[in-house]
Amino acid sequence: MTAAKASGGQEARVAIVTGAGRGIGRAVALELARAGFSLCLAARSRDELEETRSQSGLPHERALIVLVDLAAEDGPDLLIGAALDCYGRIDVLVNNAGWAPPRTPLLKMRPVDLDRMIAVNLRAPIALTRLAAAAMTPLGAGTIVNVASSAAIKAPAGEAVYAATKAALIAFTRASFHEMRQSGLKLSVILPGLVDTALIPNNKRLDRAAMLSTADVAHAVMQIVNSPARSCPVEVTLEPQLDPERPH
Repeated sequence: MTAAKASGGQEARVAIVTGAGRGIGRAVALELARAGFSLCLAARSRDELEETRSQSGLPHERALIVLVDLAAEDGPDLLIGAALDCYGRIDVLVNNAGWAPPRTPLLKMRPVDLDRMIAVNLRAPIALTRLAAAAMTPLGAGTIVNVASSAAIKAPAGEAVYAATKAALIAFTRASFHEMRQSGLKLSVILPGLVDTALIPNNKRLDRAAMLSTADVAHAVMQIVNSPARSCPVEVTLEPQLDPERPH
């Protein structure tokens, strides 16, 4: 176990980002690196994580790559264990990884897709929060940010299970916020509207210029990370300036 050092020789704070290979996760990881954090980058694609690490500018000893499928029952334990083995501490956890198939009516949804959504979008963030909080509590400080979705509120047709997992993640964050703030921990959930990422296919109905950018979400994460524990928001909603699904 080695302690990563930031510039100036001080021990660097450590941040875990799930789904760090692209999109929101990559943008969050790069902001954290710019703020001086050492990183634990988690996803299923090594090539994508290597690109995130390269863009961060961090040396390899300060940007750990962990290949993990968070749908696997032991995925959260493997990830937290790898971070603690490498750095010996966890200061920030960003539960960004999520999964959903294309919009599918409930009656046509495959059971395997239903199970994966529940595992990745809900079970894994709960498990990771519990494990990370246990490591943060002795430090008397720590930040956990869960990335939900405006789908939890809007509940669009064809996204019943996805919306349900994100709504449950909001409720979990709210309850955990009250439980853990006594230990100096900060817990928040971010509800972004449509974000311009490769996960959203091109569609003539969509005005991509009206969407949120990944940088918008990353900046919101950093505002939570930098906020005092006493005034940390439990929930942050990010809305595009215009509805990207309506003609303007």
